Amino acid sequence: MAVCIKSLIQNMNLVIGCPIGCSYCYARNNARRFHMVDDFETPEYFPQKLRLMEKERPQNFLLTGMSDFARWKPEWREEIFAKIAQNPQHQYLFLTKRPEEVCFSTALDNVWFGVTVTCRQEKDRITALRERIRGGHLHVTFEPMFDDVGQVDLSGIEWIVLGTETGRRKGKSVSRPEWIWRLTAQAHALHIPVFMKEDLLPILGEEQMIQELPPAFCRVLEEQNRWQKSSKATS
Repeated sequence: MAVCIKSLIQNMNLVIGCPIGCSYCYARNNARRFHMVDDFETPEYFPQKLRLMEKERPQNFLLTGMSDFARWKPEWREEIFAKIAQNPQHQYLFLTKRPEEVCFSTALDNVWFGVTVTCRQEKDRITALRERIRGGHLHVTFEPMFDDVGQVDLSGIEWIVLGTETGRRKGKSVSRPEWIWRLTAQAHALHIPVFMKEDLLPILGEEQMIQELPPAFCRVLEEQNRWQKSSKATS
């Protein structure tokens, strides 16, 4: 049975806001709907949320669900990664659509840097990711897809995520099965795990869904299960 990726990876929105202005941006809509910040085009940092990292129970965290890593201020990154270093029990994910603007290095092994690729013309973002990030692990999210991305250089990539556009935007793009399978085949040829998001269910059907995670994420989920069993046993 297909699962929602949000049940496996939790959002930790330390920064809210992004000036890139993608037409399909769900984060901008949510920020305006729930009045999270005054101006979504101006990223805002919430350092008080750093305490969420202090949970002993391991978690897989996405830190850029409402922002873009490329638009984080250097002082924000410094404080956030110092806190990550103090809390190695978790896995931390970051995404950007502007990897060419990032110049970052880290010795931490529990951080994952990714790019969003939505069409054939954006494939160079993967190259920029490899060139601009030193350390950690690399991943790619193909979501939404506006065309057939085609052949992709996935060397050095350790995970790919596939999805389609959600929401009610007029003229929204719907990922085609052949685009999804072409990327899946390329990843599997390199033994890269593939995760198809639950929004692909209407397109592929339950039996065709593939939801693979990197081993590090699986270890976190296994540890969570042990915590739950231990908690039940002592209650």
